[in-house]
Amino acid sequence: MPNTIMTMEMIQVYCQNCDQTINVPMGATLEEVYKLTGLTMAHGPVLAHVNNKVEGMHYRVYNSKMVEFLDMTAPSGLRAYTRSLFFVLCKAVHELYDTAKVAIDIPVSNGYYVDLNIGHEVTLEDAGRIRRRMQEIIDAAMPIHRYETTTEEAIRMFTYLHTYSKVKLLKNIGRIYTTYYDIDGYIDYYYGAMLTNTAQIYLFGLEKYYDGLLLRIPSATHPDELGEMIHQDKMFGIFKEHHRWQGIIGLRTIGDLNEAIDSGHSAQLIQISEALQEKKISQIADDVARRRNIKLVLIAGPSSSGKTTTCKRLSVQLAVNGIKPVGISLDDYFVNREQTPRDDKGDFDFEHLHALNLDLLNQQMNALLNGEEVELPRYNFQQGRSEWSGHKLRLRDDEVLVVEGIHALNPELMSQVAPEQIYRVYASALTTLLLDNHNYIPTTDNRLLRRIIRDHKYRGVSAQETIRRWPSVRAGENRWIFPFQENADAMFNTAMLFELAVIKRQAEPLLEQVPENVPEYAEAYRLLKFLRYIKPIPETQIPPTSLLREFLGGSSFEY
Repeated sequence: MPNTIMTMEMIQVYCQNCDQTINVPMGATLEEVYKLTGLTMAHGPVLAHVNNKVEGMHYRVYNSKMVEFLDMTAPSGLRAYTRSLFFVLCKAVHELYDTAKVAIDIPVSNGYYVDLNIGHEVTLEDAGRIRRRMQEIIDAAMPIHRYETTTEEAIRMFTYLHTYSKVKLLKNIGRIYTTYYDIDGYIDYYYGAMLTNTAQIYLFGLEKYYDGLLLRIPSATHPDELGEMIHQDKMFGIFKEHHRWQGIIGLRTIGDLNEAIDSGHSAQLIQISEALQEKKISQIADDVARRRNIKLVLIAGPSSSGKTTTCKRLSVQLAVNGIKPVGISLDDYFVNREQTPRDDKGDFDFEHLHALNLDLLNQQMNALLNGEEVELPRYNFQQGRSEWSGHKLRLRDDEVLVVEGIHALNPELMSQVAPEQIYRVYASALTTLLLDNHNYIPTTDNRLLRRIIRDHKYRGVSAQETIRRWPSVRAGENRWIFPFQENADAMFNTAMLFELAVIKRQAEPLLEQVPENVPEYAEAYRLLKFLRYIKPIPETQIPPTSLLREFLGGSSFEY
């Protein structure tokens, strides 16, 4: 009998990490491809970019591809790790408490708040019990299987499992097939790539936090360590306040939002959301008015948080209280270009605190608060020089200075001004809707979508360029804004419950223009995939005073 030689068809994969093209068997998983490269990654690979799309290590290659393996230091890598940790947590709770309900909720204290309903108040013993079971699942090195089925069958499956937030979500995605995951018989749906084995989870923390749990994850910059646990009581309070509002409206997840839109309730939802936001601004203005010694209101917040409109709407409410707001721009206090600090790359760092002339700022603020007249500076951005504006100002008894800028909560900004005369406001878009109970929506995605629209509309900047710059923007926020959040006298959530349904219409065409052959395509594709879960709302339903108009256009405020 003649010998038969089985030949396996080979394909070529270009690995960006090692700048080599290698031959791999057709149908090989990314995990198998990685082993053939000979690469060593201390914190990976977690997943990979395949032709600039994020794919899990389960993914099989059937034709030539360009692959870049990603570790925990990549944002998408950390997201995949975190999702897989959510999966292990949900499995552990499901095994320990028969009727438990878990909601992976808000990012807080460098972790995630877990809203846990187990039939009694969550105790330290519960936290320890769940933590130990999670570690057992991780130590058992259980495979995380990925399956694909028809969306119709997935809906039947999750209906049987009583996970109705997933049922609501899947009913509106308009796809024929749906992916789900399995760990040793425990089935769940997750948006985005996952790890391939529980043993890849090498570090986590779980502890009691208020009336629930705090799930802690590795630091993005130091993956061998847990992110530092910082107390964010005020931030947590804002999230909880919004959850109470959502309970009143009956809107907790994207599935709930889609049902409200389909039922023709979008106009009512917009009216309630706008009224709630205006009421909060009014309460802040009332608080300023009650503190009769306040003469300086500082408003801070990260990029695309809506600081400018918040400032304008707060100024209106201050006027209602008989207080005349006088606006001052921190931009006019930049130092001369050659005095500007530089970043690690040697470029001018305009977001650095000391890019501002703090001595002049404090001197003039104190002079104004003492009733003296000052000549305000004006910054010539073309020449990079500080100039005198010729505009002289003296503060009257019924006037309050209103200053907006990213450093407004930093105590060093106004270190020479009496603190009892200052009122600090922190404004940010804190997304409180969940995709479903086990899939949170990153708050940064909301702001990035806003910025993509604004940059295109008002600055002529493409979505690709905005996405490229975003990591640098985020790094500046992490250094100069987020550490000082809790210094605020008041926090204001600028995100709307209906917002994603409105900005979807303007964001999608811009994201679709990002070409496939650039690195930014991966993020554009991820955002597009996310937006397709959401039913649209026409922006014509949004009032001209809405904070969203700062990004969408059509505002009755002047910018």
